[in-house]
Amino acid sequence: MPKLLYISLMRLPTEKAHGLQIMQNCEAFADAGCDVTLWVARRWNSREMRAVADPFRYYGVRANFSLRRIPCIDVFPLFPPDGAGARLAFYLLLASYALVAAFLLMVTRADIYYSRDEFIVALLSRLKPRRSLAYEAHQFPASRRGAALQRRAATGAGSTISITPQLRADLISQRAAEPARAIAAHDGIRRARFLDLPEPAVARQQIGWPADAFIVGFVGRLHMIGLDKGVGTLVDALAAVDGAALALVGGPDDMAEHLRRQWLAQGLPPARFLYTGHVPPVDVPRYLRAFDICAMPHPQTTQFSLYTSPLKLFEYMAAGRAIVASDLPAWSDVLKDGETALLLPPDDIAAWSAAINRLRFDCELRQRLGERARGLALERYTWEARAERILAHIRSA
Repeated sequence: MPKLLYISLMRLPTEKAHGLQIMQNCEAFADAGCDVTLWVARRWNSREMRAVADPFRYYGVRANFSLRRIPCIDVFPLFPPDGAGARLAFYLLLASYALVAAFLLMVTRADIYYSRDEFIVALLSRLKPRRSLAYEAHQFPASRRGAALQRRAATGAGSTISITPQLRADLISQRAAEPARAIAAHDGIRRARFLDLPEPAVARQQIGWPADAFIVGFVGRLHMIGLDKGVGTLVDALAAVDGAALALVGGPDDMAEHLRRQWLAQGLPPARFLYTGHVPPVDVPRYLRAFDICAMPHPQTTQFSLYTSPLKLFEYMAAGRAIVASDLPAWSDVLKDGETALLLPPDDIAAWSAAINRLRFDCELRQRLGERARGLALERYTWEARAERILAHIRSA
C-alpha cells in the first residue's frame, strides 16, 4: 500500500472551501488504496471553528486517513487582517511551519508527497526525490515573486495537477511544467453526500424557508482571495423577477449585510432575503435542494475566467437543481448551455433577469437541466474518479 503524505498550511477546520476539498481528497486517496496522512498547521482558529470537536464528522468524511497537526508560530489574531502586521504574521507562520516540517520530513518516509501550497512543494523539492512530489496548482500568480515560486514548485515536482485545462496550458507555456508530467483535474463531489437527498419541499420545511417562494441561491464564501464573486449582479437581476427570493449560504457577515442593504435599496421585501451564514459542509446538500435555481454569477476576472474550478459548481450539479452561471472558459468543458445549465454574459443584469424569469415559468426546463447536470456529476466528477486518475498519472509520470 503506497504511503501518501498530504501537507497543508490550512487551519482545520476552516470555513473556507479548500478545507472541504482537501479532506474529501484525502478520503478519496485512501479509498483508492493509499495509506494517507494529512499534515496541517496547528493554528489559532475562530471561535466557531474551535467548537468543532471532530473534523471528520464536520466535513462528513470517513476517518480512513490519519491527521497530524504541525507546530508553528501563529500570531494572526494580533493584527488587522489587511495590514502590514498580517503579512509579517504570515511569513512568521510560513517560516516556523517550514522549519518544523523540514525536520520531520527528514525522518518521515512516503511514496507520494502531495501539496497545493507552492512554498511547501518548493521545500520538498530540496528534501525528497522529484518523482515522489505532486503539486496541485489552483491559481496562476500575477506577481513576479508568486510566479517564480510557482515555477519552482512545478519544475521541482514529478507531477503537476492543475484544476483547469487553461491553468495546465499556461504552466506548460511558461515552461514551469512538462506536458507529460501535467494533467488537468477539475474539483468534484463526494458521491455519497448526494445519493439520499430530501425533496425540495421537505428541505425547505426543515430549514424554515417559505414554501411558496421562488428561491435563487448561492452557496459559499462571497469572495475569494479578495475577489468579489458577483452576487451583487444577482441582486440587481432579481429586482426584475417578481416574487423571487435570494438565499445566501455562506459569508462573511459584513458582505452579506452589504448585499442585504442593496436588496432593500431595490425595494425588495426583507423577508425574501434569506441569509443563513456559514453552515457545516454536511448540511449543504439539504440547502441546495431547497433552491429552485443555483446561481454562479462570477465576474470576468482572470482568476475566475481561467483558473477557478468551484466546488459549488459540482455540488450544484449533484443536487439536481437548475443552474445559471457566468459563461466563462474555466468551466466551459463542464457545463453546456441549454443542456446542463444556462450560461450567461457576466455582469449583464438584463440577461440574468431574463434567464431566471424563463426558468421560473418553465418547470420542465428546470427539471431537465437539473437532471442532466446531476447525472454528469455523479458519473464523471467524483473525488473517487479524480483520485484514481491522479494516482495513475503520478505512477506514469
